[in-house]
Amino acid sequence: MYNKNNFHKYTFCEFIEIEPNKISKIKTSYKSKSGSEYCFTEEGVYRISNHWGRAANCRWRLISEIKNPNQKERIGYAKWTDFYPNNETENFFYVEVNFDTKEVTFQHKNNPNFDEKAVLRNASETAKIIRQIKEILESDAWAKYLDYNDLEELRRDIIQKLITTNIPLQTIKKELY
Repeated sequence: MYNKNNFHKYTFCEFIEIEPNKISKIKTSYKSKSGSEYCFTEEGVYRISNHWGRAANCRWRLISEIKNPNQKERIGYAKWTDFYPNNETENFFYVEVNFDTKEVTFQHKNNPNFDEKAVLRNASETAKIIRQIKEILESDAWAKYLDYNDLEELRRDIIQKLITTNIPLQTIKKELY
């Protein structure tokens, strides 16, 4: 169980952005060297910061309507139960893709939405798969020598294999020649 004493040590968390007026009466409990402010409650923590993503040894994401939450100060809230363990070596992460918006991201295996179909990977393997998926989503060059009828369907098939198997991209492509 995470709390105000250990939430900042090797954790993954998704904070939900909230409006500043929601915490106007809450006092800052702690201010970090990087300028982030934290307000602790019994149920969770508010974080006021202009940087999200990697924070020291943590991976903290801000769920926001704004695409790039960095640069401008934003307020996020997370319950203590929203924090999960994080490190560079264990297979904690899986990849999610939104084909409509062509967005790819990673999630933690303790996320209640994990359906156990996606392969769990460590941080560097997850980053590699995300780079490959982004290339497939954003470019057509990789399909230049492949025989296909529907490029979008081919994209989906390759990406699903990358997410749900440990088959390398090169092997997946070779199967399509």
